[in-house]
Amino acid sequence: MVSMDGNERVSHFINKLTWQDIPFDAQRQAKLCLTDALATTLSGTVTRISQIAAEYAAEIWGANEATILGYGLRSTAAGAAFANGYAANAFDSDDVGKYTKGHPGAQIFPTALAVTEKMGKSGAEMLTAMVIGYEIAHRTARCWHDHHEIYQACGSWGSVANAAVAAHLMELGPKEICNALGIAEYHAPNLPMMRDIDHPTMVKHGIGWGAFTGITAAELASRGFTGIPSILSFPKYAAWVDDIGAHYIMAEPGGVLFKEYCCCGWAHAALDAVQVLIRHHEIKPHEITNIQVNGFHEMVRLGSDLPSTTEEAQFNLAWPLAMLILDGQVGPQQMLKERLQDKKAIELMRKIKLVESQKYTELAHLMNAGDPSGKYVCDVEIFLNDGRSYNSGPHSGGIDFGQTWDETRVEEKFHWLTSHTLANAQIEKTLSLVKRFEYITDVSTLTDLLSKSR
Repeated sequence: MVSMDGNERVSHFINKLTWQDIPFDAQRQAKLCLTDALATTLSGTVTRISQIAAEYAAEIWGANEATILGYGLRSTAAGAAFANGYAANAFDSDDVGKYTKGHPGAQIFPTALAVTEKMGKSGAEMLTAMVIGYEIAHRTARCWHDHHEIYQACGSWGSVANAAVAAHLMELGPKEICNALGIAEYHAPNLPMMRDIDHPTMVKHGIGWGAFTGITAAELASRGFTGIPSILSFPKYAAWVDDIGAHYIMAEPGGVLFKEYCCCGWAHAALDAVQVLIRHHEIKPHEITNIQVNGFHEMVRLGSDLPSTTEEAQFNLAWPLAMLILDGQVGPQQMLKERLQDKKAIELMRKIKLVESQKYTELAHLMNAGDPSGKYVCDVEIFLNDGRSYNSGPHSGGIDFGQTWDETRVEEKFHWLTSHTLANAQIEKTLSLVKRFEYITDVSTLTDLLSKSR
């Protein structure tokens, strides 16, 4: 047997994989991921970040290769993936991957959709490319975060995963694929994530640039452009790469985690804890005098400043907590700028205190490293005006390795997220298409339906 380094092994996987090769559990997960990412994309088209990205892509990269969902606009494949990527991540409701410390689906789905549409590929071929994208994302991100001292956001390592998606759909050979991965890594955007956590703006996770860079890298490689050996070839990471094709991380428990709130995943454990206390003790908003959240470093770092934009509302802890207490949910309507002047929410925000727990920080860091003993955990205490107080005790939830979502729950989320952008009949028709997506011969069946959804 010929020995292969990480680049060669990964390139062989990208080049050879077919839908029939993929185990049933990974096939099923791919369709759940497709459903979720499509929902987050369509939902995000109502945001200002999505509008800017869509109009820019259509103007600067105008072409007839691929659809910008929700706007009735067309662009190059790279331009459409850029725009759809920013829509998919607009509310931060998109999935999280094991080892990634961020979002794979919001860039893998737009990349796969755009290149599939450009190349005239089938639904099964697009799903196969998405599986490739997730498996490369898990492994590249794990290497990436180990190699880089500064925590970089998703579009950095995502550039490599998206190059893999595009290279597969373009039917590049192994040598071209190696070059595409190396081009994508070398040109990957530098995304210092915690700077945006401290000062939330539209740059966010750099999702659109990760998709754009990946497709561009594959297109350059197809023309003979050469790239460096990717990080996947480093001998120190061989054990993290050698099992590709034999072990599907996306199909294992916690391999891909879905989000039930439209805000940063670091806030979800606190949201779950508050929801349990509110429901169990039938607490009313006007009864609350104070709330203390003891959480891990990144959770506390989200802060409690009054948000003035959708992005500031997502990268916040106090705002989504206030929304959950008032509305019973944290969805698109709770994150849009129009809601940010709500006086009752502002009053509740001012009652919330955030305290870091070193113990919880250590557990969160294990979670980020993919250690099954890790979790995002916190405890919340709510104080009432009659002197009563209720403490959740250590509480983990939302984003953890024990999460299990099935088709019913993902479809419920689809309805919830898209109800403000699609008519109910359009929602049902879209879900029907997704359920049989591996049998669709042309993805324009989907893009034509959703070209102008708002």
